[in-house]
Amino acid sequence: MKIGNLEFRHGLFLAPMAGITDHPFRAVCVKCGAEGVTSELISAKAIAYSDKKTDILAKVYPDERPAAIQLFGSDPQIMAFAAKSMMRFNPEYIDINMGCPVPKLVRNGEGSALMRSPELCERIVYAVASAVDVPVTAKFRKTCDDENPFAAIEVAKACERGGASAVFVHGRTRTQMYSGLADRQIIKAVKETVSIPVIGNGDVTDGESADKMLSYTLCDNIMVGR
Repeated sequence: MKIGNLEFRHGLFLAPMAGITDHPFRAVCVKCGAEGVTSELISAKAIAYSDKKTDILAKVYPDERPAAIQLFGSDPQIMAFAAKSMMRFNPEYIDINMGCPVPKLVRNGEGSALMRSPELCERIVYAVASAVDVPVTAKFRKTCDDENPFAAIEVAKACERGGASAVFVHGRTRTQMYSGLADRQIIKAVKETVSIPVIGNGDVTDGESADKMLSYTLCDNIMVGR
């Protein structure tokens, strides 16, 4: 599978998790077989304000590559500025957070709240992709608001139009947070809708569950979180 010009032999990805996926954790996961890792989510506004702690979160080390830096925000121009600024750490790709369910981000119109506006998702992806010379991906959930069960399909198409090289789909809704079961059907539907690679996420805990995710959804690869 390819994400832009990056080739992944088996494509087992480590999900970004705030407070968990720091450099030592990512490096251990790479030693255990992870082929792609992502930073903790990083605020585009914090980068714009030259927050020094952000550099610690964003630094990419030789023992964890290929690695992505994940950004969150809702303003296309600030996101583009942040992505360009992060290129000083030479990430292999930039990932855009469109799925975080934490209330603080959602209230600010960030994270999974972006799924309410596929048009905004498209503009953010386009702005970021235009600002950097590496592939751009997006990670989102089944939906932000339960009344729109097909939001992931609309957002996936918007991201593809904006220039995303791949999408990561978590089969839970925002209101589920991390409870209940992930919906493999929505991942399957996204895979059937877009032509870019689709990586499935949610309830992948061992080889058997990974195989079930791949065989049912026909997604290109999988992402492991908790």
